[in-house]
Amino acid sequence: MKYSKIPCISELSLNRPEVKRWQERMSLLEPYTDTVVVLPCSMKKPYSQSKSHLLFKKYTKGLQEVILTSPFGICPREMEKTYPIQSYDASTTGDWSDEEIKMAGKCLKEYVEDRKVIAHVSGGYRKACEEVLDNVVYTCEDDNTRSQDSLNRLEEEVKKADKVGSNKHKIHDLRSIARYQFNTKKADKLIPDDTQTRGRFNTRIISNKEQFATLHFETGLYTLNLPAGEILKDEKINRVFINFDLQSNTLFTPGIEDADSNIIPNDEVVIIKDDTVIGVGKSMMNGEELVNADKGIGVKVRHQIK
Repeated sequence: MKYSKIPCISELSLNRPEVKRWQERMSLLEPYTDTVVVLPCSMKKPYSQSKSHLLFKKYTKGLQEVILTSPFGICPREMEKTYPIQSYDASTTGDWSDEEIKMAGKCLKEYVEDRKVIAHVSGGYRKACEEVLDNVVYTCEDDNTRSQDSLNRLEEEVKKADKVGSNKHKIHDLRSIARYQFNTKKADKLIPDDTQTRGRFNTRIISNKEQFATLHFETGLYTLNLPAGEILKDEKINRVFINFDLQSNTLFTPGIEDADSNIIPNDEVVIIKDDTVIGVGKSMMNGEELVNADKGIGVKVRHQIK
């Protein structure tokens, strides 16, 4: 599924539902290192494909990076390919209003907490950091994050910090996406410690020789396989209950007995009959509509037991 671009051209964008949902769910995420590097956003998405971030990443390996951006506030590096952060258009001049500075600063402080911060930022990005951070080193003194002097300072500070191994980094990143998508830290269970990944574009999530999910290139979100449905059932996440056997890949609402109320359209859900997982798929409605609607497609079923 491909999502449309989200125009963010005024302060009114701070109140968009996608923005509010993003900021709320960022509270579920946490850095994987004790030192966090703060970077400015870029016009190009994902950020890592921009000229500036291709440059920054040469100096920040092994540390948690978080990008400051308006109207979304923050974007940890592992989330940059995830909808909606990969689909918004906004100015990147760095000239932020007081409201934008306050919003971004609040999001950043909640994310980094008391960790040390290396802030490679200028303009409004720096003002947001100065509003809320105490344990911080600024590496851009000439208002040019891409100057060699600034990059040399960034490199010096990064060398002083403790790094984390690549496998722990990978598991953390995959779990961050799961936490965001399913709106709970319990979604960590979808990414077991022994998780392996396969695929260059769409990434298959594999544990104990079973495929749990696919992380899609276009959306940066997971679609689930039946083993992941078992985890949703056990952790009481996005459940849809029915009392009959599935006969097709379409579950209509008149056949739905109950559903978790926090389900929203396009959520991945597990279909349960008699306490047994019988399918997984994508919800077309929110949880209340799944239960109360007297017509319409409730869930598009992707996998089901035979």
